[in-house]
Amino acid sequence: MNSKEYYEERARELFLSGYNCSQAVLGAFAQELSMPLDMALRLSSSFGGGMGRLREVCGAVSGMFMVAGLKYGYSDTSDHAAKTAHYTLIQSLAKKFSEENGSIICRELLGLDTKGADSPVPSERTQGYYKKRPCAELVAQAAGIIAQTMIEKEADND
Repeated sequence: MNSKEYYEERARELFLSGYNCSQAVLGAFAQELSMPLDMALRLSSSFGGGMGRLREVCGAVSGMFMVAGLKYGYSDTSDHAAKTAHYTLIQSLAKKFSEENGSIICRELLGLDTKGADSPVPSERTQGYYKKRPCAELVAQAAGIIAQTMIEKEADND
């Protein structure tokens, strides 16, 4: 596995190249997860802007949860312990992100006053856009949180 810093930088680079927050985080881990990058980008494409610009759960957080699900998720509906362990992990990841940023909600992270859906039309990616949005840093933080978790889990298994 690559370093935490590698995934932080990769997520930031993907975001700055035009991908949404969720795509940036999941895309940063596509190779680690043995997933074609195109598939990771398509899977996570609906979650940008707090889920299709609804400004709900931050796309970076959604991407972080997708990485966790692909790496540590469960598929046996009768395995209550695995389901509990996974939800515990997800809550832990959300707590870490919220402790660093004050929320996991897109509109709160962006300081938007309105509730509900934003225009479905994505904002143009200009220098001004990047200057006024914390998203590049948020995707790096989300990638760093899940990368650190993966590194710790690998160390525990050694």
